[in-house]
This record gives sequence, C-alpha cells and structure tokens, in this order.
Amino acid sequence: MANKLFGSSNPLMKEDTFKPKYDSSGMMINSDSDVMTVNGAVNKTILLFSLLLITASFGYLMPSSFLLYVGAGGVLVGFIAVRMKPHLAPYIAPMYALLHGLSVGTVTAIYSYQFDGIILQAVGLTFSTFAMMLMIYKSGLIEVTDKFRMGVSMAVGGVMLFYLVGWIGHIVGFELPLLHDNGIMGIGISVVILVIASLNLILDFDMFDRGEQQGAPAYMEWVAAMGLVFTLVWLYMEFLRLLSKLQRD
Repeated sequence: MANKLFGSSNPLMKEDTFKPKYDSSGMMINSDSDVMTVNGAVNKTILLFSLLLITASFGYLMPSSFLLYVGAGGVLVGFIAVRMKPHLAPYIAPMYALLHGLSVGTVTAIYSYQFDGIILQAVGLTFSTFAMMLMIYKSGLIEVTDKFRMGVSMAVGGVMLFYLVGWIGHIVGFELPLLHDNGIMGIGISVVILVIASLNLILDFDMFDRGEQQGAPAYMEWVAAMGLVFTLVWLYMEFLRLLSKLQRD
C-alpha cells in the first residue's frame, strides 16, 4: 500500500484540493452547503468504518489469501484514484472501505488463530492511542506547523516504501528480517513505526480542521475520512505485529 505523500501532509490529499473554488469575478463558487465541515467528515468516517467492519467480519469468518490480495489491491487502487480524482471520493470511499475490510478481517483471523487474546489487545491499544493523540491535538501540545507536516509525511512515506519492498520481497521469495524479527531490533522497528503512525493521526485531525477553515469542497469530507480510517487500520495492524513479536518465544 504505497502512498504518494511527499509534499503533502496526507497521502490522499494535495494541498490545492482544500482551497475553495472561485469564479472569474473572485466570488467563492462553493456555497455553505457545498463546503467541508468537521461534523460532516466525522460522519463520513463513522460510515466508512462501519462498512469496513461489515466486510472485516466476512473476512474473519472466511479468511483466504484471495480476500487478502483483493482487499490490499482495492486499497491501493482506491488511494491512487482519490489522489488523482478527489471529486469522485463520494463514490470511491465506500468501495475502498468495503475492500479494505476484506484484508483486515483476513489478517485478523490469522493473528487470532496464532495468538490468544491478541485481537482485543490490539483494538484496545488502537483506540487508546487515538484518544490520546486527539487530546494532545486539542490541547495544542503539538503544534502542527509546515515543518511538522513535512517531517511526518516524509517519515510515513519512508515506512510505506519499507512496506512495499517487504511486499515485493515476499512475492519473489525473500523477507525483510527487521519487519518480522522478534528480536530487539525488530521490536524497535515496530515501536518506531507505531510512533510515526500515531503522529500521522495529528495530521488527520489537522486536515479535518483546515478543510473546514479553508472552505474546502464538501467531497473532501470523504477524502479526509478515508485518510483517518487508513491511519486507524495502520495502527491496528502494527499493534498486531508488535504484540505478536512480544508473544513469540
């Protein structure tokens, strides 16, 4: 699931997609009902997450490599499509969530079979991290500056490139030891990735607020929701990976 996010604070969003549209006379084209709001983006996030859970349940009950690859492929195609055509996000985002759920459910089933109790632990840690980062963001403890956005974005891009190399390696027959190793280095890599994913939540929250403040088009609510759902799933997957490393002999 490689992301094209260098130069952007979110892999799904280019900076100019948040800017309001103006006609030749300088008047804003978007009316109040056509602009993004935080409440609207939150509602879209809840809807996408609900769709994801539906297909995740199916993937969990009937796990298969086919569902895993279909889901992963759907996520990649959805990201590319929304990146290129963000105005189509109201149609792409629901399909993205449904397909993403297939891979999430399959991976969940695999970990659940191998490690008792790991799923509830990962879910709890994911939403605890979400709540903690939201409080940090709302308190202003972390200031979201352009340098912060760029730094986190580059770190996320590096992680996604790392994943891509690992995915290609798995296909052609080699594994990245640091990605799956349960030694000190392997655990350390997982912790670093979790920190980066947690900081990416700050960027997601910031995108919700900036979209409303800048009068972004209403369809950007779907784009912002996709970004937040992606980060939450990413956190969940990384917690599964870390917990599995800690439970291995």
